[in-house]
Amino acid sequence: MHMKVIQWSVWTLLLWPQHLTESTPLDCRDDQGSLSRCTSISQEKLLDRVIHHAELIYRVSEELCSLFEELFIPFPFRLQSNQAAYACITKALPIPSSKSEIQQLSDKWLLHSVLMLVQSWIEPLVYLQMTMERYDHTPDMLLNKTKWVSEKLISLEQGVVVLIKKMLDESTLATVYSDQSVLQNDVQPEVLESVMRDYTLLSCFKKDAHKMETFLKLLKCRQTDKYNCA
Repeated sequence: MHMKVIQWSVWTLLLWPQHLTESTPLDCRDDQGSLSRCTSISQEKLLDRVIHHAELIYRVSEELCSLFEELFIPFPFRLQSNQAAYACITKALPIPSSKSEIQQLSDKWLLHSVLMLVQSWIEPLVYLQMTMERYDHTPDMLLNKTKWVSEKLISLEQGVVVLIKKMLDESTLATVYSDQSVLQNDVQPEVLESVMRDYTLLSCFKKDAHKMETFLKLLKCRQTDKYNCA
């Protein structure tokens, strides 16, 4: 276990600064709390920045899952988690999963679907940070990556909100449909139960992060080549 931590620390330290230097700023809020910093950006550039943020979030979510697996999850339990998609907290969201159904979504529903997914994960990621801080010998890299994703998710939310106003000329939906019951248990779970619950959260978030990226790229494709977006 100790050697795994060292190996991962070396590998992630080499890659981690690359994410930061590649990231295009998407902090939309000004000192007064409004989203004015993004309203002055053209729709095309804002969409590009939002997509870039979604790409980075998905990439780091993959690294988080791999690192968490190597550190805490025996191989048989990884297979169990992969089969437990029903446990995802966003399972109740009215968002299709099949490629053919996604192709049928309107631009409006693509954007609102991304926003629902983003908003549904903001609180669970904060919860995840708190639970992982209670682990013994949790590497700083794991905690820092989780915090980074959590912060970038809030920036992504801001960008999508402005994008909805620009592209659809309307306000955003305020309702979050995710099942937050997993976060409302006041009793501290056993260590293994806590680790597996956190692993399920990470696995589900990675899947939803990929959805966010896919939906935004489909939207971008429709802006440039409406009839050839697969």
